[in-house]
This record gives sequence, C-alpha cells and structure tokens, in this order.
Amino acid sequence: MDEVLSKKSYRIGIDVGGTFTKAALIDNIDGSVAGRSSVHTTHDHPDGVAAGVIQVFEQVLNDAGVDAGDVVLLAHSTTQATNALLEGDVARVGILGLAAAKAAKLAEAQVRINPIELAPGRVLQTCNQFLLSDGLERKAVENAVRALRAEGAQVLVASAAFGVDNTSTEEFVRKVGEEFGLPTTCGHEVTRLYGLTTRTRTAVINASILPRMIATANLTETSMKKAGIDAPLMIMRGDGGVMDIGEMRHRPAMTMLSGPAASVAGSLMHVGMSDGIYFEVGGTSTNLGVVKAGRPVVTYANVGGHDTYVNSLDVRVLGVAGGSLIRIADGAVREVGPRSAHIAGLRYACFAPAEIFDNARVVLFEPKPGDGDDFVAIETERHGRFALTTTCAANAAGLTSPEMHCYASAEAARAAFAPLAAAFGKDVVALAKEVLASASGKVMPTILSLIKEYQLDEDQQVLIGTGGGIGALLPTVADRLGLRFEIAKDAEIISSIGAALAMVREVVERVNPDPSSDDIAHLRTETLEAIGKLGADPKTVDISVEIDRQTGRIRAIATGAAALRSSGETERVSERQARRIAARSLRRAEDEVELAAETPGAFVYTPTEGSRHSLRVVDRRGNVRLQRGHAIVRWTTVEKWQDSFRSMNLFEPGGPTDAFFGAVLLYDSHLVDVTDESLYSNAVKIVDSELSGVAPGTPLVLIGLGRPMSTEKMREENGDGEV
Repeated sequence: MDEVLSKKSYRIGIDVGGTFTKAALIDNIDGSVAGRSSVHTTHDHPDGVAAGVIQVFEQVLNDAGVDAGDVVLLAHSTTQATNALLEGDVARVGILGLAAAKAAKLAEAQVRINPIELAPGRVLQTCNQFLLSDGLERKAVENAVRALRAEGAQVLVASAAFGVDNTSTEEFVRKVGEEFGLPTTCGHEVTRLYGLTTRTRTAVINASILPRMIATANLTETSMKKAGIDAPLMIMRGDGGVMDIGEMRHRPAMTMLSGPAASVAGSLMHVGMSDGIYFEVGGTSTNLGVVKAGRPVVTYANVGGHDTYVNSLDVRVLGVAGGSLIRIADGAVREVGPRSAHIAGLRYACFAPAEIFDNARVVLFEPKPGDGDDFVAIETERHGRFALTTTCAANAAGLTSPEMHCYASAEAARAAFAPLAAAFGKDVVALAKEVLASASGKVMPTILSLIKEYQLDEDQQVLIGTGGGIGALLPTVADRLGLRFEIAKDAEIISSIGAALAMVREVVERVNPDPSSDDIAHLRTETLEAIGKLGADPKTVDISVEIDRQTGRIRAIATGAAALRSSGETERVSERQARRIAARSLRRAEDEVELAAETPGAFVYTPTEGSRHSLRVVDRRGNVRLQRGHAIVRWTTVEKWQDSFRSMNLFEPGGPTDAFFGAVLLYDSHLVDVTDESLYSNAVKIVDSELSGVAPGTPLVLIGLGRPMSTEKMREENGDGEV
C-alpha cells in the first residue's frame, strides 16, 4: 500500500502554437515542472497538428525518463477549430427549424441562417427546412432531413423556438439525423440562452466543424492508445476551462481561441496572477487580455463578423511577436510583422555565431506569394539566409537577460544587424530600437484600450509577460507606456502548464430580467453541479454571478482545479511569508506592510502609512488573490454583512439610492466579487445567495471599492476599525 501511495504521477500539458508545439510535464502532487520539450508544429503533416501532439508527448516522457503509465492526465490546447473556420474547412450545414404554430411566422425567419462569410473567399454554406412542432411526426422529420441531405448537407442543426425550455423536439431531430448518418448539433446544447437567431447561428458554426473535430479526436485517441497512454484526455476551451474529448465531439466550437486560454490558465494556476494584463508573445502572434480579481474577462466569440453564444476569453490577437520579420522602405523600417520567420522557413540570426556574418549582405524577399518583396533577410556565403526578427532586435539593443527564453548573444545580434545599419547609415543599436518601436507601436494601442475599457486602476495596470518571445516586446512596450511588468516563471511553457493544471470552468446562463435571491441561489447550485460533473474539486471552486440589466441575462461562472490537482495538499504559507509576498506586490519593505484582516483561508494587507487604501489579499497557498489601489476594509460576520456594508458609505453621492461603487467580500479563501454590479439591490441578491449555506458567525471581510480619496477623508468617513 505504501508503495502505491508513494508512486510518482504526472500530468502533461501540450500547447499547439503557430511555430512550436510545446509540452510541460507536471508533478501531480506539488505542481512542479518535471520536464519540458518542444517540436515544430506539424501544420503540413497528413495528420495535421495531432502528429505534433503525439511527437512532443513521447519526447517529453523520454527526456524525463517517465513511463507513459505514470501519466494521469493529458490536456492540450488546439488550433483546429479556429483554423477550420479561418480556412473555410467546414461542412455544409442543414438547418431544421421548429416552432409551434403560434410562433411559427417569426421563428421561421429567425432560424433561417444564410451562408456565413468566415474570411475573404471562405464561406460556410447552409440550407434550410422548417417544420411545425405541434404534433410532430417522425415521417415529417425524415422527409425534412432527406431534403437537406439532397441539398448537400453533411451535418445537421436542430433549432426550436423556446428549445431551451423544452429540449424534446431538438433531441428527436438529433436521433433521426444520426440515423441518416448526419452528425447533429442541437441549439440547446450550445447555450441555454434565449435569442433564437444567435443560438441557431452558434449551433451552425459548431456543427460545421464537427466532421473535422471528430476526426481529430478519433485520431488523437488512437495515437494515444498506440503510445500506451491510458490517461484521460482533456481539451482546452476558449473560455479558459477544459473538457474531455467526448464533450469536444459534441461542442467543438468551445475550443476556439483555446491557445490563448491555456496561457491565461497557466498565469492563474501556476503564477497566481490576480490582476493585470496578460501579455503572451509567441513566434507569430501576441495575445493580450485582462484578469481582474483572479478571473479572466470573458465575452462571446465573434465569427466572420457575426455574434455567437460561444464563451471565450476576451483575447486581442495581434500579428506581431518574437519571430516577426522586418519590412523596409526608403531607408527606414516600414513595418514589423505580421509574417514571421517560421513562415519564411528562416532561422533567427541572433542564435547563430557572430563570425558567420562578417561578409553577410542584405537581401529583400517575399515570404509567400502576394506578400510583397520588401521583407529583409541577411544572407551569408556559407550558411545561407537568416531572418532579422524582433528577438534579434531586442538582443542587439541589450534589452534581454539570460533568464529570458529569447536571450541570445548581443554580439551575434549586432553583427547580423550591421549590414542593414550600414545600408541605412545608422548605428546598429539605434536601428534595433527603431525595429522595436515599430513592433511595440502595434501593441500599445490595444493595451491602452484594455485599460480604458475595463477601467483598470493604477495597481491593476501591470503587464504579466508569458510566452517564449516575451523578452522581444515586453520591456520596450512597458518602458514606452510607463507601466510595471513582470515576466512569469516558466514563461516559455506557461500555456502548456495551463493545460496541464486543468482549470475546470463552467458557465450557466439564463434570461431573467429581475432574478430573486432564490433564482440566483438555484443558478449557483446548478453551476456547482455542472462543474462537478467536469471533474472540479468542490473545495477549489469559486462561483461569481453577473446580472446584466440591459440584456436581462444572469450568468454564473464557476472556476476550480480538477480533482486530481488537489489530491496532494498544497503547503500553506505562514503569516510572515504571506506578508513578504504582499510587500513585494505593494513594492514596499516588509515592515511597511501590516495585516489589516484575515480569515481561515486568507490574509489582507495594507501599507502602514502613505497609500493606506492600497490592498492585497494573499491566500494560504501564497497567491495574491486580489490587489486594489483604492479600497476600504472592515471585519464583520456573515449575519451582519449588510449593516456593516451600508455603513461604509460607498454609495454614489447625489445618485440613485441604489447606486454604489462595487465591492468584494472575503470568507475563508472565497472571494465574492460584485465589482461590476452598479445596483446595490442586485449585489445583495448575489451575496445572499453565496452566503446562504455559510454559518452566521463566520468571519467575513468587506472590501469596498470606492472612488480614490485621501487617507484623511477615508478615516473621516469610515471611523476606527477600517482602513
């Protein structure tokens, strides 16, 4: 028995990027990185990117000397869904709409989805049939499906008016469709929201990629069995969670943008990111997004200019990164990117020995037909052609350091840039900085937009760098914007780590313009049950509830660690260790930080003087769970929370009685975030539903997020016992 308990077990996370497919081998007990490997992404392989997934899986095990039987979970992100849509590699979709007679006239128009332009020249083709659901007979469904198949439908969508309330007709159509050999998506299984047109469109997009994704799933499973892998296979979703491969066969659209999502999951689970802008730089693209109070910002994916109900992280993808090529014109840098070195089949010049560039010359070339022939490369007599990239520029400018994955010899980088600098009559370092200025100029507007859009306060305006190419862009962007930055540990494989740690996530949405506390409590219970079915450990689950008054939607978002992850008890930090973590985050000396409040699961710290309204919440695992630059804190108990909160004077001066600035409540290690609620009445419903099962005397910390005010004003308004 002792031998079994002491046996090592591992998780493997694999991230499929535009340039490399990377794997991280993670110790299942303590979460440490036990191995890492990478291979070039197998875009052109007959088996597609799945071939690279298996290659890197076998390589990381061989390098670490680990047996495949010791792997308890394999998870990977995938570009398949996104690429299928961008490339137009989709099936023709037959849509069978249904409605009762009294709703038929309006519903028939709403379920008729015209062909969707995915990209220039890439169209998702559709065909349509409509039936009355009153007294629906099997023969009528068979005839409709037969007609759709005759029009070329390869997959089927069943979409019924009010199908989220009564799923029986859609399921009936699915049964018939599959008997005809047509993979089928039901509208209710992609979302439980009303909005028949958007729900149908979402189902159409999902169905269109079913054949390709089912083939990928089957191929991956077969390859895993051949490799002796008996572990569960999980796939990253675009909203930062994971699902098993069986679920992917039904809802493949959920995997759109799963690459960036894996990076965010790694930042949250491995680095403990709580607030800031995540900034991932690969070889081909840069991904930007926001994390607030330990939660990534989520939106609905847009496909070909059309809204869907597919939840995904609000990721801004930019065509500039560590491997971006330089374009020149009139003796200056014209542009950096979007083409990258791997597309051109070139090596980065900075990773070659400096001496090979002694007699090198500048050449202009066209990476792909139609790109234009103003891309620059350096050609040597004996060693061929090399790319000048942003990574080369950062090393030439002396902005990298040995701990960065993209670090290379400054001497080699400058030797590679020398021929181009000479042609321009410029200093080598000055030219390298010109390249970086051009590249960073593509990124800065998006960062400023995110800060404004999500109203990030000063303490939240920190750039958290991940990705192998992060050193090529982050220092320059941060310097030009005057922002703080941090490069995450294991930055180059953070996406693979995120996949391996399997942050389980589930979203349940309903349309309810004025939900009661009981409605919210019911939704929370349903969400907790749903995430439990996905394999989350209940002890790690946090649920946030959002009420959108404009759309009448209520959404519950649950996040947690997979049960396997929590099988080993994580070491708890002491109060002194937590204080040190908070001090570092606050950029203060340890003796300049004090404990303002605590719960059994977390500590709350503020500066001892000066900006006493700055705040950090550090949980017992040593993660900074919340950081704010303007906050007031009060200790209370669950039964007294409303009285205590009302006394904190966080309501809008001169505004409606119900309007307030927002708050976060902390009990044990759970954060109840009502920051985005502008109405106090809605916040009360959300908090009451969260605390309904918590003992009345449980310690509770109220964190009011008011307008920035002076320390003196805070003390005047809030009295003793508050910060």
